[in-house]
Amino acid sequence: MQKTEILQAANLSKFKSQVENSQEHHFSMLQRETEKLRGDIEKMRSELRHVLWSVVQVTAGQRPDLNLERGRIRDELANQNAETTNLTNKLDREIHALRAQLEAIKYDVIKYCIGTLVSISAVGLAVLRILM
Repeated sequence: MQKTEILQAANLSKFKSQVENSQEHHFSMLQRETEKLRGDIEKMRSELRHVLWSVVQVTAGQRPDLNLERGRIRDELANQNAETTNLTNKLDREIHALRAQLEAIKYDVIKYCIGTLVSISAVGLAVLRILM
């Protein structure tokens, strides 16, 4: 009986470590993706700053073109900000879903552990009753 308890404890420990490793792996993947997106966004922003700086250097005779370019850049920046917000929201939803999944798995593990303990107890009591 102690062997089975030790075996079950070992299996539970192994399962917990696998779940933790899986969670850490998913979290690190999400962090890498987030950092990559942040780098891309920062690169785009620096490019936009460079374009804006170039636009400022345009002569007064090209002011109408300058205004059009500024409007286009504002539109691009607004689109990029919207895309960034969408990506952030998507990442938040995915993280929330992963956390919910992890909680569900935790509850399942607890449920099965309790079921196993109750079954073992029932078998033990049956054996005691038979022996007495």
